[in-house]
Amino acid sequence: MYSPTFCFSPPWRRRDRFAGSRAAVAAASVLFTLGTAAPPVAVGGPLGLVLPTANKAIFSEHPEEFYQYTDRTFEGVRSKPWSGGRYGFVRDQKRTAAGIVFTKFHEGIDIRPVKRDKAGEPLDDVFAIADGKVVYVSTVSSRSNYGNYVVIQHDWGEGPFYSLYAHLKSVMIETGQPVKAGQRVARMGYTGAGINRERAHVHVELAMMLSSRFQGWYDKHFTTRNWHGNYNGFNLAGIDLAGLYHSHRDNPGIAASQFLSLAAPYYKVAVPNRGTPELLKRYPWLGRDMAKADGNRSWVFTFADTGVPLAIEPGDHQIAYPAVVWVKSSRIDHAYNTLARINGTGSKAA
Repeated sequence: MYSPTFCFSPPWRRRDRFAGSRAAVAAASVLFTLGTAAPPVAVGGPLGLVLPTANKAIFSEHPEEFYQYTDRTFEGVRSKPWSGGRYGFVRDQKRTAAGIVFTKFHEGIDIRPVKRDKAGEPLDDVFAIADGKVVYVSTVSSRSNYGNYVVIQHDWGEGPFYSLYAHLKSVMIETGQPVKAGQRVARMGYTGAGINRERAHVHVELAMMLSSRFQGWYDKHFTTRNWHGNYNGFNLAGIDLAGLYHSHRDNPGIAASQFLSLAAPYYKVAVPNRGTPELLKRYPWLGRDMAKADGNRSWVFTFADTGVPLAIEPGDHQIAYPAVVWVKSSRIDHAYNTLARINGTGSKAA
């Protein structure tokens, strides 16, 4: 929930285990898993999105009624900003020579309840945001900082997307079950680390899967058990769901790939060409200039600052290991802007 792609760090945890070029090397074994042939480009269909709870204030002039606040202490001042419940770099303020920056990435949206009982327990139902199939249910809250959570796969004709619903009190669906948009799937709660009854909410993400071979990468970098298989938060790259809701309201026919094409690139990483990357096979619309993918010496991955992959194109870099080949210029250390996936300032990064 708080990290970009390179380290596949889990929700609610800083993903700075690897920095700079180490991040690229660590990611290579998962993100750059290879296939054998360039995939055909898919055409996305309508998303059919609905809101995940009865709270509709996301479209109002009062966002504080939609987003659940976070507790913040900065330079001795305590506050409860609703903005901490938004998607993006919205937490962990730090004062730098270039100004105040937010360094912790929140990978979803935290939606506050609209109904509570006399004891303050949330009563809101949680609904599937679109048609799909339940692919994972976790009801042992101690096994994840998500608490109890479920994952639903959505097929819009351009590769699988996954909605995730966390901190649930109870779950009303089973793995393998088809669901319709607006179908009740759970009850809002406050399971998971660092959440109490007052801050009860549902954390919702919409994500891309980074690898179908995630377990192999996990085993190389962690000694703890992976309870969640490919549906571990490390392996799901969350996109800007709130932004997508607004775009979908303005244009109900928008495709997920079309929405992501509007995201600003922040850095590019070149990797040696050992075949077509698995990520490109899963999401063919990421491909750029694929007519040049014949004998290319490298592949170049473009990422947003959040680590969401935006494009993959053939390159001509003669390299043995992943390397940053471009970064958006910034006076602020890139480590702050990318959760330490890369570092440096200006137009230089490592």
